[in-house]
Amino acid sequence: MPRAVDRVSSIEEIRAWPPTVPIVKGGAALGYGANGTYAAYKSGDFPLQVLKIGRRLRIVTAELVRLLEAGGS
Repeated sequence: MPRAVDRVSSIEEIRAWPPTVPIVKGGAALGYGANGTYAAYKSGDFPLQVLKIGRRLRIVTAELVRLLEAGGS
């Protein structure tokens, strides 16, 4: 059964996110799928700083908002 496609979050919704979010959630806001997000991270092409907390990869929500407001991805 195909998975439902998540809708893209608006900048206003993203501003309400917690201070950090999983890299996949941040990648989705930039138009990446999960595999593309991890591939971009591993190759050094992910456009945001990634925080490695234990085994978890997170991004800073404020940085994501700044990038989206600047029109980058």
